[in-house]
Amino acid sequence: DWVFLPDEEERKEYVMNEHGIIYKGADNYIFPITWDYGQFEEDMVKICMKILDLNIKHKRDPADDVSARCNPIYVSRVITSMINTANSGGILQGNWGNNFRGGFPPTHWSCSYAILKTWYNSCFCSVKFGQCWVFAGVMCSVMRLLGIPCRVVTNYQSAHDTDSNLTIDTYYADYGVKEKDSKDSVWNYHVWVEGWMRRPDLAQDRRYDGWQALDPTPQEKSEGIFCCGPAPVSAILNGDTNLKYDVPFVFAAVNADCISWLVKRDGSMVNIHSDTSRIGQNISTKSVGNTKRMNITDSYKHTEGTKQERIIFQLAFAKLETEKAGGGGTSLSGDKVGNQTTIINNGSPGTTTQTADQICSPTPPPQLLIRFEEVSKPMNGEDVNLNMILSSTSSVTRELSININAQAMKYTGQPAGNIFTKPMKTKLLPGKDLTIPILIPFLTYNKLMTECETINISAMITDQQKSDHVFLAENRIVLMNPPISITVPGEGRLNKEMIAEVQFMNPVKEILRDCSLTLSGSGLFDSEIITRLPDLLPNNRVRIKFGFVPYRSGERILLVDFDCASFRDIKKSCTIIIRP
Repeated sequence: DWVFLPDEEERKEYVMNEHGIIYKGADNYIFPITWDYGQFEEDMVKICMKILDLNIKHKRDPADDVSARCNPIYVSRVITSMINTANSGGILQGNWGNNFRGGFPPTHWSCSYAILKTWYNSCFCSVKFGQCWVFAGVMCSVMRLLGIPCRVVTNYQSAHDTDSNLTIDTYYADYGVKEKDSKDSVWNYHVWVEGWMRRPDLAQDRRYDGWQALDPTPQEKSEGIFCCGPAPVSAILNGDTNLKYDVPFVFAAVNADCISWLVKRDGSMVNIHSDTSRIGQNISTKSVGNTKRMNITDSYKHTEGTKQERIIFQLAFAKLETEKAGGGGTSLSGDKVGNQTTIINNGSPGTTTQTADQICSPTPPPQLLIRFEEVSKPMNGEDVNLNMILSSTSSVTRELSININAQAMKYTGQPAGNIFTKPMKTKLLPGKDLTIPILIPFLTYNKLMTECETINISAMITDQQKSDHVFLAENRIVLMNPPISITVPGEGRLNKEMIAEVQFMNPVKEILRDCSLTLSGSGLFDSEIITRLPDLLPNNRVRIKFGFVPYRSGERILLVDFDCASFRDIKKSCTIIIRP
């Protein structure tokens, strides 16, 4: 049929596997979280069929809707519209703010079944709250239950192009911080799913068969409702932005061009940075049959910097303009605009190097090389230490004005607050490196970072002797959570109680309040178990022993989530073999 995968190992992974990995973090700090799909838990058939019955198309014409359910293109599109509550009757309510009263923050969730069961048992009231990786995890569970091969995909440096011009504009003030919000945005990462199916509606030669991008996160409307896809990954690769469904939106997410503007005090703007290679980094999914990360970027786009990539970009834009039917869209050549800031580190977490070229002056100055180096691994609960190292090809001393700024960033690329700003003036000697230490104390960033994962450090550097020579460098830091441990003695037996132990030590010099522990895992717990814990004093350890009775055999995963007011949702998982 249209969803048949010929490879047995792929069928096991993309239909039958109840556990998976979702990738978060940033393009240079990729970290995995374990997700429990639980597609074979009790009542999942009822739940998933109810999802189809409550979709708006079924309400309008039940016979037409039911007769179309043999078509995975139709069914998958319906599911993307039902996972979110932007359309009536949906499962998960999105929340990208800081107030999660009346529900759980999106970081709380580790499994789909708890969300789907809550929705079903509450007479289909929306579950609070979700963000992109939660929407994707839940959709993957529903797709696998219905027999459609599905996998969760993470795109780092993911563009949200609101005006369909394949460019993302950002604005900086002359003291380094982002000057204003733009309707366009670049997310540290964005998570969607791919479903495997044939696309005879697009071509009979099967060129568009295979993986299709589907995005259940409500971002833009498609045919009047919030849904996205299925967009053939092969069409995205080849710039076929004229095809169904929503190919332009996903193409921009992985391959838009970025332009940074300097907003001067008089309101004028200068193009300080144009980047054709920033968007769409390390597109990742779990490998078949193991827990390794698989980089699938090459399936979405041609290698950045190649002539083929630019040709495809120009083709995609031309087809998009044609689709607008002469609507007077903005002209765009697809070529690089202005001078470039080149990222050299290629995703290494230890060092970020940027070469800042001339951006405002007709006479190119000597290059300024800006490098960020970590003094220690950035850990939540500890001071963040790094150095910014400057060097120049100039043969004379350069007097520099430097504004260093650190901001807490939401994963959507929006600043949550300013951590600190450090202005300074210094001299850069010819042939010498200049090291500028950057210290961000825990007490300075803690409150802002409880709902954020990333600190964005930017440096705006001006040559005082030539004030129109301005350089911008940025570095993203993802804070690693303090460790938590799970101990489970040996293998388990079906319907026989097991005892496990969780340990966590308070790493900071303050009391941890509002502590709780959440336990979950399909085949181990039929619902989430949430235990409230007493306040945890500085340098004290909490140790919790708990019993559970496995009700399904095979390889099961125990998931643990420790939450408190200072550290949100520290997760750990372990694999348990349950014998019959």
